[in-house]
Parts: sequence; C-alpha cells; structure tokens
Amino acid sequence: MINPIRTRVKHLGIGCFPYTKELQKKLKINSVSSLMENFPFLCYNFYMNNRFLPIGIQDFEKLRTFNNVYVDKTRYIYELARTSSPYFLSRPRRFGKSLLLSTMEYYFRGKKDLFKGLAIENMEKDWVEYPVVKISFGANSYATHDKLLSVLDDMLNDLETKFGFEKNSEDPAIRLKHLIQSANEKTGKQVVILIDEYDKPILDALYTEYEEQNRQELRSFYSPLKDCDQYIRFLFITGITKVSHVNIFSGLNQLNDISLTQSYSSICGVSESELEKYFMPEIEALAQSQEMSLEETKAKLAQMYDGYHFTHNVEGVYNPFCLLKCFSDKDFGSYWFESGMPSLLVKTLQNQPLELTTIINGRKAKEDQFKNYAPDSKNMLPVIYQSGYLTIKDFDKAKRIYTLDFPNREIEDGFINILLKKFVTVPYDDLGLAIGNLCDALELHDLDKALNIIKSAIADLPTVVKKDMCENYYEPVTHLMFRMTGWRVVSELQNVCGRSDVVVASKDSVFIFELKMDKGRSFDQVAEEALTQIDANGYSQRFSVSGKAMYKVALVFSSEGKGLLGWKVRE
Repeated sequence: MINPIRTRVKHLGIGCFPYTKELQKKLKINSVSSLMENFPFLCYNFYMNNRFLPIGIQDFEKLRTFNNVYVDKTRYIYELARTSSPYFLSRPRRFGKSLLLSTMEYYFRGKKDLFKGLAIENMEKDWVEYPVVKISFGANSYATHDKLLSVLDDMLNDLETKFGFEKNSEDPAIRLKHLIQSANEKTGKQVVILIDEYDKPILDALYTEYEEQNRQELRSFYSPLKDCDQYIRFLFITGITKVSHVNIFSGLNQLNDISLTQSYSSICGVSESELEKYFMPEIEALAQSQEMSLEETKAKLAQMYDGYHFTHNVEGVYNPFCLLKCFSDKDFGSYWFESGMPSLLVKTLQNQPLELTTIINGRKAKEDQFKNYAPDSKNMLPVIYQSGYLTIKDFDKAKRIYTLDFPNREIEDGFINILLKKFVTVPYDDLGLAIGNLCDALELHDLDKALNIIKSAIADLPTVVKKDMCENYYEPVTHLMFRMTGWRVVSELQNVCGRSDVVVASKDSVFIFELKMDKGRSFDQVAEEALTQIDANGYSQRFSVSGKAMYKVALVFSSEGKGLLGWKVRE
C-alpha cells in the first residue's frame, strides 16, 4: 500500500528535516503525531543527532518531541502537585510562564512518555490522568470589553467541545462553573485548572475606559473557582502583575503566592548552575564566534542577561528568551526589547509622574511597596518591578528592607532609552549619534563639546515655565544622557553635607555636576555659587584617593524655560 505522506516527502525531495508549520502544510499533515507515525525514521535520524533551542516554543510536547534543549523544572511541578493549594506566580514577560503551565498540563494528563529522563520520572509513581481546563489570555489583545467577551466565548467553546459538553448559558462564569462540575462528573476525577497571563485583559486596557470593565468581567469569570473548590484538584495562576486578589479573585484570598518564595525562585528562567549544565555547547560556539575565552563569554552573558533575583539570598536567574536568542544568533543583542515594546511600562510612564531618583541607583523599599499592584495608586514601583525592569539586589533582614535595581545591562540600557524618549523628542537616529559623540567627548575630556550635546537635547524639551521651576526639571535628561554612555552615573549622591546632583565616573576621570537655575541672577554669580557648593560640601572628597582626574562643573539653567544657559569648569 502506498503511503501518501512518504510519497509527498519523496516528491518534495526532503530527507532529514526540521518540523515546521510550513512543512506540515506542504505534506498535508494534521499533527506532529501523524508525522511521527507515518515517517518516524526521518524524524528520529534528524532530531536525535541535533540540538535545538526552543525559541518561542511554549508547548511542552512539541519541545520534547523534537529534541529541543529543556531545562528540567519538573521537580518543582512535582512538589507543587503534591498539595491541593491554589497557587499564584508573578514573573516578567518572556520568562517561561507559558511553558511551565504547558508542562503542568501534560503532567496532569498523565503523559509519562514525555517526561522520560527528567527528574519527575522517578519521583512520580502513579501518573494519574486528570481532566485539565487550561485558560490562556496570552495570544490576544484586550483593548476593549467586547474583545474580552469574544475571546472568553471562543475559549469556552473550545473547552466545551474538548469535553463534549453543550453551551448552557451566555454568561462566561456560569459556563465555567458548568464545565468544571461536568468534567468532574464525567471523569470521576477532580479538575486541574491552569490560568496563564490572567492579568493581560486588564493591562491591555490600562488607563482607558475599558480597564474597570475588564477587571469586573474577570472578577465575575473567576468567581466559580471559589464555589467549585470541591471539584478542583489543582489550581495554578500566572501573570505579570499581582493585582489585588480582592478585586479579581473574589473569595480566593487564600491563594498561595510563590512569587517571592525562596524555594521557587528558579521555577522559571535559567539559573547559573543550569546554564553550564544545559548549554555548554552553545556557550562554546558563542565564544568561538565572538573570539572570546569561555570565561569572558560567561561573564558577558551574566552582564547582559543574568541578575534576576525573585527573593533575597538566592542564585541569580537569566532571562531564558534572551539567552536562547543570544545562542541562536551568536551575538549579545538586546532581544527582550526587540521582541516587543513594553507597553505596560510606556503606559505607566505616560500616566504617572516620574521621579527618576526613586527608580535608579538602587531603590530601597519594603515588600508591600513593590509586591502588589493597585490600579488606582500613583506608585509606579510594583509595575516596574513586576514587569522585570527592577529586581531584588539586596535585603536588610533586621529592617526588612529590600534594595531594587536593574537586573542586567540589557534591561538598564533599554529602560533608560525608553525614559529618554519620554523626555527628549529628537529622532532616534540623531539621539544615538548624540550619545556616541557624548561618550567620545567625555573620553577626551572635551567638556565644551559634551555639554553642547546636552544643551541641544534639553532645547527639545517642552517649554514649561513655572514660578517654582527648579533644576530637578532638567536633571533627569542630564542624568539619562550620561547614563547612556555606559559609564557609572549617580544622581543625588549623598554625603554628610548634602547631595551632589549628577556624578559621572569613567575609567580615568570623575565629573561632578551641580545644576542651578539663574532666577534672575547673572550667569557668573550662579556658576560660582554652584562651584562653591561642590567644594564646601565636599562632594569631591570621596573620589580624591582614586587618582582619577577631577572635574567640577557648574551647569546654569534658565528659569524662563530657555534651557541650559552655560557652564563653568574647575579642575
């Protein structure tokens, strides 16, 4: 008997090949399992002799079927599954939350063969199959309430079809409750419920008229989870932000939030030990491509993509998406920002006042200041932390105070670039050129050239003249442009006598900038006042033993909105 798939493969001239959707269409194959069943030796020969990086793969079966590298997280799943507690996990985007839930799905469906060679294979003895209700909001946009209703209807239709149930209502909450109860009755087993990116319909509609509508709709939709507790074997919810459970998961205040739990700090992402265990061939290939040693390559990887800490005193975690892209491209790119504009951050910056010094240079905060996001709050910190732009760098156990800072260079550069675009209206290409010229000027100690670049950028700021206008209006742009050079920059550096406005340190120089408004006084008078303040408050003393060249710079700004009037330098 002629095998139609074999005939199509021979006609297309395909030997050993990767499985793609395009190939699936050419061969008219309906599923991965069909390919394996009809043409197993081609798949086996190709995939068992090649390593693949699962870039963008969120389905555990697909990942395991075709020999993709898998960082084994199954021991965490086994530990969680031993209880019946409802869990919540917050992690930034592109951090592997969807793959984690897919892995849970196949585990609870009893797909033992997919877990061959993984930690859970020897830990689990029973491999019971449970009915799984998986709800994911990640693939759609929810800018309006109608869009959310449409997606909910489609998801419930798919689930009802999967279990063989009829639609019993137009109300999504009633349908979900019926689905859970009926699945329990039909199978005789409790139901596993997995909810991915629960907060996306809220975040997509943030600061619009639909935000509250979407929040209320989700609160209603999730309400059966409380009433159906007796039918639920396991409940796991992921998202970026932790929106108050009182507002969303009514009655589920007992959710076990493991977002900041030490035992699960590495449940998503790639830890330092996992990096060397699973990716040495890729590290070696990257080192060869970049003409770097292995140690230099690992140090560069850590500088660019490591540094996430989801609690204190734990091993750092790499962003998995960026790591895989780096290995694939053999280049240290800014992949997290290239994969999509962080709309949540942009919306927040556009709608909330920005205090630069509360975000950069290491922010001190108590847990309740960054753990929970309140939509009606003016506090930006939870959004910035939970979105992945800040992470835990230190913890004062006695005072219970955390230090938050940028996790790595990729995030720092991307975040500052977004802030610059908020403040400076020059075209992106011109801004990039300006930053390069600024870096060159500082390296040559050419402060006139450097400060003319700053002056031009500040000239593009909207002219807003206020009676109480002060140098803080200009400080963020000055700081951000210096920060983009890649040198160490600190604003409001504290000493015993006061705070210096902006300090820039290079490998051989220190530049101390004091910003002043003229307020009707002469330029010389204000400049001398600024330089005298630097000396009187001892801003330069902490750097005197460094042996670096020292430059004290007075920057004088117009209180009439005319930008940077001039500067005076003292060595």
